[in-house]
Amino acid sequence: MTTPQPFNPDKKFVRIIQTHATGLVEFEFAVGEPELFVELLMGQAAFDEFCATHGVTPTTGHLVQAPDTDTQEWDWSLRAAREQQIRHDNKG
Repeated sequence: MTTPQPFNPDKKFVRIIQTHATGLVEFEFAVGEPELFVELLMGQAAFDEFCATHGVTPTTGHLVQAPDTDTQEWDWSLRAAREQQIRHDNKG
């Protein structure tokens, strides 16, 4: 059994979701725990400054892989909900 690690606000995570042709960077940012993140969108220069200010190196791929459990139904993002709505709207 592993001991839970205490919350550490010095740990910060950035995952790039997409770099748009317009120069905007869409990404997830988490502090302390990669499971709890916000989705952000900013220009490349602002994104580079944001990463430097927070001392993070951007990554790609999931910040945390969700376990295959009943609680997985809570594992969603605004981007996933938006894409699901777009697919639903295009069916009709």
